[in-house]
Amino acid sequence: MEQSRRSFMKSSTVAGAALGLGLAGVSSSYAANEKVRAAVIGVRGRGRSHIKGFNGLPNVDVVALCDVDERESAKRVGELEAAGAVKPRTYVDMRELLEQKDIDVVSIATPNHWHSLCAIWAMQAGKDCYVEKPCSHNVYEGRKLVQAAQTYNRICQHGTQIRSSLAVREAMELLRDGVIGDLYMAKGLCYKWRNTIGKKPDENAPSGVNYDLWLGPAPQRSFSANRFHYNWHWHWDYGNGDVGNQGVHQMDVARWGLGVGLPKKAQSMGGHYMFDDDQETPNTLVSTFEYPEQKKMLVFEVRHWVSNNENVGAPGRNSVGVIFYGSEGIMVIPSYNSYKVFLGRSHEPGPANQVGGNHFKNFVDAVVANDAKILNAPIEEGHVSSALCHLANVAYRVGRTIEFDPKTEQCLNCAEGDELLTRNYRAPYMIPEIT
Repeated sequence: MEQSRRSFMKSSTVAGAALGLGLAGVSSSYAANEKVRAAVIGVRGRGRSHIKGFNGLPNVDVVALCDVDERESAKRVGELEAAGAVKPRTYVDMRELLEQKDIDVVSIATPNHWHSLCAIWAMQAGKDCYVEKPCSHNVYEGRKLVQAAQTYNRICQHGTQIRSSLAVREAMELLRDGVIGDLYMAKGLCYKWRNTIGKKPDENAPSGVNYDLWLGPAPQRSFSANRFHYNWHWHWDYGNGDVGNQGVHQMDVARWGLGVGLPKKAQSMGGHYMFDDDQETPNTLVSTFEYPEQKKMLVFEVRHWVSNNENVGAPGRNSVGVIFYGSEGIMVIPSYNSYKVFLGRSHEPGPANQVGGNHFKNFVDAVVANDAKILNAPIEEGHVSSALCHLANVAYRVGRTIEFDPKTEQCLNCAEGDELLTRNYRAPYMIPEIT
């Protein structure tokens, strides 16, 4: 199997078309009673939601799980067995899982620094993909992910599930129809009570954890519990801070409503305030993105402690949402599945609705129909929204306004910023050529 995995890596870096891993064995259409066979890679945290979401669909069987932490895989297998589901096979190395021809789709809920590489490998192996947000760890690999979906003709859904909310989709139509007049700005909010993570020493990785595989493309470094389960979000080598964690959902909605793509200019100011701990990413950040041709602006705020709620949350609780500003009023999207409109200077109540949706079902429907146009969150949209989060962090890290070319996806005035649009990948976990 080790030789097979080495062959996998060698083939994937040359050309996905030459990979020969299951392309002929994966169904492009399904009979009425045929089930989609799904695998989930990364089974803790969001991975549990992926398992539950797919297992709840009548035409899907979760047949395989993969995690570098074998303790977590064992827990998920037990939960599935208790629910009366098919007992899945388990893997530690995703490359071994991707060689299995009886897997149709792969759902990816690893840490951020694995998202794009895992999805590209999966599509080279002939699998359709659901990729957790943000779909990339940096701008470069996000664009490569989009190229892979196009080149290998695979269905690839981004895990920004708000796009499947019927109420929010209705809200987007209302904005297009001018319910609040001419839009000029959107403000995304991510005010979450994030306590200190404290300080923890380096130590040996726990038994049952393949730490080298967990690091993957990231630099070699000793294990620390403060850079492992969940707290990896707050370290640059693996996560993207809260703007790329919770915030990518609201960034996506804000951009969607404004009808914009990548900006011409981005700037960020903030810092890691109040706590003295191991966190590297800012816990307070104000970012702005300018669209001069459209005469629009997108503003995004991350706050971590005591704050106001700005009509998107309750006092003393998390306030997460988006506010749209127009010539005739404002629209507030305060949750994953609702919106409210307030009209005129007196803020008279306007249209409102609250209806959810099923993002996993939307993905499976597209897979069964072999039609990417069905997707509510196609990877092309996921890449742009994720890239905005990355640009916010780049502008913060270089400490200057970024002039950006949306066509080339490069900085125009900042070599240091360009370096942060990609990373140095640790062999053999390289982003492969897409041919």
